[in-house]
Amino acid sequence: MEGRTSAPGVLTVLGRGFARRCPRCGQGHLFRRWFDLVPRCPRCDLPFERGEGYWLGAIAINIGATEAVFAVFLVAGIVLTWPHVPWVALTVLAVAVNAAFPVFFYPFSKTLFIAVDVLMHRMDPVERHEPDETSTSYRPW
Repeated sequence: MEGRTSAPGVLTVLGRGFARRCPRCGQGHLFRRWFDLVPRCPRCDLPFERGEGYWLGAIAINIGATEAVFAVFLVAGIVLTWPHVPWVALTVLAVAVNAAFPVFFYPFSKTLFIAVDVLMHRMDPVERHEPDETSTSYRPW
């Protein structure tokens, strides 16, 4: 067991992803600019791009989060102004939220997807280190 570290828990990995940090080691500063993710983690060398189409999961996370924010905004606007709902103003603001939120959430969706990918591939034989004969538990790092 010497030289092995325990893997972070699910909430830790997802929290790191939501904080735009490396899900495996917690390293920050993964973006050169808002839309420009470095290819690998500077600390643990985790690759962030695994192949063509890899970022479809990040796009799905971004769309889901955008639509959730849109729905909450719309329902809150209706509930708070009922019975005299300003439909035109609410529609214009909801469309503006639907246009602006994905741009704001873009880097978060990428690191969240990397976190989900790290969690899903802990048992992938290509990605993991094989445990030694004395170990009864799996340690992905």
